[in-house]
Amino acid sequence: MKSIENKTSLIFDLFFCVVFMPIIVTLGPAHYWITQWPLFFVIACAFMYGSYFLLMKINIPQLLISRKFIRISVIVAVLMAATYLLSLYPLPDVDFVTPALSEYQTRLRNFGISVTLWLMFSLVMGYAMTISFVKELYEQLLLKKKIEAERDKAELAVFKAQISPHFMFNTLNSIYSLVVGTSERAESAFIKFTELLKYTYLTVDKEMVMLRDEIAYIQNYIDLQMIRLNSHTSVDWRYDVDNERVKVPSMLMLTLVENAFKYGASTSKDCSVYISLRQNEKELEFETRNCIMKHADEFRKEVPVGLENCRARLATLFPDRHSLSTYENEGEFNVSLRIKMI
Repeated sequence: MKSIENKTSLIFDLFFCVVFMPIIVTLGPAHYWITQWPLFFVIACAFMYGSYFLLMKINIPQLLISRKFIRISVIVAVLMAATYLLSLYPLPDVDFVTPALSEYQTRLRNFGISVTLWLMFSLVMGYAMTISFVKELYEQLLLKKKIEAERDKAELAVFKAQISPHFMFNTLNSIYSLVVGTSERAESAFIKFTELLKYTYLTVDKEMVMLRDEIAYIQNYIDLQMIRLNSHTSVDWRYDVDNERVKVPSMLMLTLVENAFKYGASTSKDCSVYISLRQNEKELEFETRNCIMKHADEFRKEVPVGLENCRARLATLFPDRHSLSTYENEGEFNVSLRIKMI
């Protein structure tokens, strides 16, 4: 998707450079400046090109979505002030026999140049703003299609793997009846595995679920992992939430938990996995921290698995209302997720 976005941006930029600006210069009075004041012409064109690429770089639509109105006002004010200063560029006076007529013609010429500069600046700014919004809309559509394609692929995989939910759960119940009494650990593991499987089936077509259900799912996953692991791996799982009924993306946090166990658990070396969830009216914070038990190069090569899908889902569900950061520190891998609830 990035390559498509880059190609689209390149097309818009090339159109501005080789078509839009030359048309403005050719059809307006600015083309007379080339022969009369070449230095002023070069400065004016450079300013217009610079203004365009600056506006494209700062991405006004994203600033509007983020409600950073002060920053937008400052940027526009700076560009307008620069345009005004450019209109004051000292050009040679018009030379007539009559001094009064020379002064009048000079003022008239300067006024015409000022109007032309402001018109060119307005057209450049209008083009840049239009293209910025078109690009933002286009990128959001591409992102949405990518998320839908990933979701369809995941659902298809689940549907291919499933036989019949009723048949599967009835079979699991039959197997459970055979396990009962043989081992408490076996019974507990079987029950938790069944609950995990049932939750996966129930949420496969849901984008958002209640936080309490996700907490229960994570708890069952951790309990199942602890049955599999031995005392070498310690788990510190804590949560503090104000509203368990708030909606969150289904199985999003579990991806981070899975990564923590995949790369941070061991049955032969002492290690620890830390998982924390905090939620209040304004924000949800989810963090994982685990020892890196794999070889460093192997870990760095594999660890992004699942994280990119998380980023894509977050970008669609919470645009400019989330952050997902990862970093390595002294043999530990840290993941921090923050979602603004309002």
